Amino acid sequence: MSNPLETLRNIRFGASLGAIALAFTGAPAIAQDAGESQAETPSGELDVIVVTANRREENLQDVPVSAATLQPDRIQNLFAAGADNTALAAQVPGLFVESSNGRAAPRFYIRGLGNTDFDLAASQPVSVVYDEVVLENVTLKAFPIFDVDRIEVLRGPQGTLFGRNTPAGIVKIDTVKPGDAFEVQGSASVGSFGSVSIDGGVTIPLVSDLASLRLSGMWAQRDNWVDNGFTGEEDALGAYSDVAGRAQLLITPSERLSILGSYSIRDLDGTSTLFRANILGPGNNDLNANYDRDTVFYDAGADNQAKYKAQIATGKIDYDADVATITSITSWASSEGSSRGDIDGGFGASFLPIMGPGFIPFPSDTQDSIELDQFTQEIRIASNGGGAFQWQVGGFYFDSDFDVTTVGFDFPPSVTVNHTNESWAVFGQVTSQVTDTIKLTGGLRYTDDQKDFVVKAGAAPQPRSVSDNRVSWDLAAFAEVSDDASVYARVASGFRAPTIQGRDVAFFAPPSVATSEKIMSYEVGFKSELADRRIRLNGAAYFYNIEDPQFSAVGGAGNLVQLVNAADGRGWGFELDSAFQVTPEFLVTLGVSYNNTEIRDENLAVGICAQCTVTDTIVNIAGTDRALVDGNPFPNAPEWTGDITARYGLPVGNSGEFFVFTDWTYQGHTNFFLYESLEFFADNQIEGGLRVGYAGNDGQWEVAAFARNITNEDNVKGGIDFNNNTAFVNEPRVFGLSVRYSY
Repeated sequence: MSNPLETLRNIRFGASLGAIALAFTGAPAIAQDAGESQAETPSGELDVIVVTANRREENLQDVPVSAATLQPDRIQNLFAAGADNTALAAQVPGLFVESSNGRAAPRFYIRGLGNTDFDLAASQPVSVVYDEVVLENVTLKAFPIFDVDRIEVLRGPQGTLFGRNTPAGIVKIDTVKPGDAFEVQGSASVGSFGSVSIDGGVTIPLVSDLASLRLSGMWAQRDNWVDNGFTGEEDALGAYSDVAGRAQLLITPSERLSILGSYSIRDLDGTSTLFRANILGPGNNDLNANYDRDTVFYDAGADNQAKYKAQIATGKIDYDADVATITSITSWASSEGSSRGDIDGGFGASFLPIMGPGFIPFPSDTQDSIELDQFTQEIRIASNGGGAFQWQVGGFYFDSDFDVTTVGFDFPPSVTVNHTNESWAVFGQVTSQVTDTIKLTGGLRYTDDQKDFVVKAGAAPQPRSVSDNRVSWDLAAFAEVSDDASVYARVASGFRAPTIQGRDVAFFAPPSVATSEKIMSYEVGFKSELADRRIRLNGAAYFYNIEDPQFSAVGGAGNLVQLVNAADGRGWGFELDSAFQVTPEFLVTLGVSYNNTEIRDENLAVGICAQCTVTDTIVNIAGTDRALVDGNPFPNAPEWTGDITARYGLPVGNSGEFFVFTDWTYQGHTNFFLYESLEFFADNQIEGGLRVGYAGNDGQWEVAAFARNITNEDNVKGGIDFNNNTAFVNEPRVFGLSVRYSY
C-alpha cells in the first residue's frame, strides 16, 4: 500500500507541474509537441492532431478515447543520442517503458498494466502496432523507430479494433509513406562516447500518379565506454551498432485502388543491459559505494553480448468500392538472435575470495536466444465519407512459431523449447451521430486463441496447451458542450490471452500457465481548445477492474520465472495532456498522470530476494520463504509521471530563427517486483534534455547542439533480485551536435 506521506508529496509534485504551466500561460493548460518550427503555426494556433484510434483519420479532439501523440520533431529529439525504444517512457502521461534486455526486448506499460517477465516468450498487455501490423513478440517490439510520421498512445482497453493482448492499450507507430512529390528528410548527430545517430528517408516518384518509392533507414552506434574492474580492461563494454532500413513501394493503378508493399530489416550487435552487483542499500534504495557508472566487475557474460536480426514484410491493398473501402493487410515477420549476461552483476561467490562488489551466493552466466516467425492477415470493410452513420467490419488471423533456447555457462544445461500461437477474430464497430452534438460509438469482437508448448531438446517434452475464446466490446458517448469543448464517457472490456512460461524448464522446474486476464474499464474525459486554439486541454479519469490478472513472479532466491494469476486487480487515476501556444514563437506542453494500482489476493505468495529487506508479511511454504503481496501495487507501475516541454524561437530575418527546446520527465514511486522491499523501488526520478540551434529557410534545415540526461542523473531503472541486490541504471549524459534537413 502507498505511504500516505509519500502520496501527499507526489500530489504536491503534480500541483507544482500545474503551477509551472500556469506560470507560462496564465490559464490551465493535449499533447502538442514543442519541437515544431515557427513556420508550421503562422497564425499562432496549435496544430491539429490527427489520430487513427478508430482505424480512420480523425481529429484527436473528436475521438472518445484517452490518447496522446508524439510528432516527428519530438521523436527525433528523443533519439538524437541513439537511444532505444525505452526512451518513450513517461513522454506522454500513463506510458512507461523499461527493459532488462537492453535494446533487444522492451517492456511497455500503460496505466500500470504491463509484464515484468524478462523471458523472450513473455506476453504483454500493451500491443505495439507498427504500420498497422501487430508486433507480438518482445524482440519485434524492439524494432527501431525511424522516419516516423507520428506515434499514438491509446490508453485503456482497445480490444474491439486491435484484438486480444490490448487490455492496457496500444502504442501505434506510423511511418512516413510514399507520396506524389520528391521529398527528402534526414537528421544526423554525433555525441560523447562515440555516439552516432542517423535517420533519414527519401520519396522518389517513379511514374506520375502510378508508382512511388520511399527508402528510409537509421544507424545508431556507440563505442565501448565502461571499464571492467575485474579484468582491468578499460572501455570494455557499452558499445552497440543498430542498423535498420525500410523500402516502401506504392502503386495506384486507379483512383479506387492502391497497393503498398514494404520490407524492413534490422541488424543489432552490441552490449546488452549491464547488471551491477549489490549497488542498492542494503536497507534503502540509494546507490551505495559499489556503484560507479563507468565501471562493472564481470568475471563472466562474454561482455554481455546481444545480437539480433529482424525482418518485416507487409502488403496492404485498399479498394474504394463507393460506399465502402476494402482493406487487406498481409504481413510476415521474423526475428532471431541472442543475449548473454553476467546476471549476478559481478564476482565474489561464496566459494571464492570476496573481492568484488559485495557478497554473491553463486555466479550466474546465461544466454537466451530466439528463432521466430509471425504471420498476420487482416481484412476489413469500412464505410466511406462522414455522415450520421459510420461502420466497419473485419476479420483477423495471427500465427506465430518460435524456439527459445536457454544456455547456462557451467549451469544450467542447454534447453530448447517451442511456442506456437494461433488466433483468429471477427469484429465490427458502428458510430452514429445521434444529434448535432451527441455521437455514440460501439464495437464488438470475438476472438479465439490457442497456444501450445513443448520442449524440443535438453529435457522431457512436458507439453502444455491453453486456449480461450472470448467476446470484447466497448461503448462510448461523445457530446459537444460548445464549439471549443466536449465530454465523453467510455466503457470497455478486453482480455490478455492465456499464457505459457517455459523458461524454468532449463532450471529443472515445470512450465507454468496463466489463464486469461479479463478487464472492465470505465473512463470519463473532456477535450477542449481554448483562446482561439492557443490552449489545448484534454483530460480523463478512469477506473478498471481485472479478473485473474496475469503476473510474472521473477527472480527470488530460486531464480525462477513463474506465471501466476491473482484473484483480482484494480487501478484508478487520471491523465492530463495540455499544450499552450503562448506566442507564435513560444510553445509549452505539459502532461501529468496519477495511477493507483492494487493487487487483491489474500493468498498470493511469491518468492523473495535472498538479501534484500522485504516489508511484506513472510510465510514459509514447503520450506521456502514467500511474501504475501495482497494490497501491493502492480510492478513497474509508476504512481506519478509527468512530462513538460518548452520551445522558444527568436525570428531572424524573413525565414530563420534561433531556437531553444527543452524536455523533462518525472517518474514517481515505482515498485519493481510483486513484493515490496526497502531496496527494489524507484522514486522521484527526473531526466531532461536540451537543444539549442538555428533553423533556416522556414525550418527546412537546422543545426543544433543537444544534450540528453543533461543533469547526468543516476536513475535505477530495475533490479535483478534472485541472489544479490543487483540493479541496472539509465543512460549517461550525452552531449552532441546535430543537423537536420527537409525538402
